[in-house]
Amino acid sequence: MIRRVADRIELQGPVTLDTAPELVTMGEPLIRQGSAVIDFANVSEVDSAAVALALEWLRQSESLGNSLTFANLPDSMKNLAALYGVAGFISPTSS
Repeated sequence: MIRRVADRIELQGPVTLDTAPELVTMGEPLIRQGSAVIDFANVSEVDSAAVALALEWLRQSESLGNSLTFANLPDSMKNLAALYGVAGFISPTSS
């Protein structure tokens, strides 16, 4: 599940290879609404697809001239981002 609440885009449930394609599609109109913080607080599971999804949303946001940041990234996602050398792109906000 994904929804926008003010300037936050909240994710809930797993963000994995199985769910990422649908999240890309569902997230695109939310990204188009403007700058946002993507909140992973209610994400139950991640794999490498979560890192790819975050990078795709960053690409979409930047192409629109918007900013996008991340909050409450799971430790496993931070570790994967570091392993792939992209941690600097998806560093979480302090929220």
